[in-house]
Amino acid sequence: MSTGAALAAPRPERAGLGVLFIALMAVCFVTLDSSVKLLGAGLPVLFILAFRYAFQAAAMALWLAVSRRRPGGAGFRSAHPRFQIARGTLLLTTSALSFWAVQVLPMAEFTALILLTPLLVTLLAGWVLREPVSLLRWAAVAGGFAGALIMVRPGGGVFGWGALLPLAAALSYAVFQVLTSKLSTLESPFTTHCWTGLVGTALALPPLLAWAAFGELDLWALLRGLDGAQWALLLLAGATGTVGHLFLILALGLAPASKLMPFMYLQIGVAGLSGWLVFNHRPDAWALAGMAVVAACGALGAWLNLRGGPAARPRSVVEADTSAD
Repeated sequence: MSTGAALAAPRPERAGLGVLFIALMAVCFVTLDSSVKLLGAGLPVLFILAFRYAFQAAAMALWLAVSRRRPGGAGFRSAHPRFQIARGTLLLTTSALSFWAVQVLPMAEFTALILLTPLLVTLLAGWVLREPVSLLRWAAVAGGFAGALIMVRPGGGVFGWGALLPLAAALSYAVFQVLTSKLSTLESPFTTHCWTGLVGTALALPPLLAWAAFGELDLWALLRGLDGAQWALLLLAGATGTVGHLFLILALGLAPASKLMPFMYLQIGVAGLSGWLVFNHRPDAWALAGMAVVAACGALGAWLNLRGGPAARPRSVVEADTSAD
């Protein structure tokens, strides 16, 4: 939200439409992850990552080029480029870890581990920002990590080191959210979304081109060898990654994050369905139990936000957008 929008009269809350946008966001993000998992069987993850961010940069640049002609439309210029670069770097790091993680983990379990992010934001808010965190919130954090341990089952040989990738991605995303929550009123979300794509592309392309120039990757042969299904999946990954974030932006403009956050855990169910239909994977009883614990603890944290009411205390980073851009 831009500063001007923040000072304008608040729009009426439309929680039902916000929940619909959250459900659409979940479908988009699971489609993105499924596309990346399918593409990873035949394409380098670094290539997929660079394409995903290049698509977002191009799509949002076109969006801004059209919208800036209308009164009040967002533009390309950022008043806080350092913030945008830091934010884009953190989100690219999150995406890179996630894209590699989804190659080695089942969809539902991967998604549940990524959705530890809201609990990690609570942890960072209390530890780094010294914000007050109640005992119930700490209990939700502890419960969420217990759910993750149930899924990973250290020593059980279920996931191994691959489980550390989504946990690292969730931590990177939590730092990203703390930064975003503190500075989110400084820029238009559409300008920020464009910068995110530009920064991601600027950081992902050089190592890809260096690999092609000095390594064993023949980039032109790779591009010429892409078949129709791979092009379709690449475009689908770029589109769903971009549109999914826009759905979240729209949802957060219609209702508070504290009301929407419980529904963000629908993504675990959608991921489980995708894992079954596309990859023929069904989580076992332990994995289902761990996912249920993570979702319940995340929903508890959201309920604690809602119970306090927006007027009961100053807005905290814990109550801010803790799921995506």
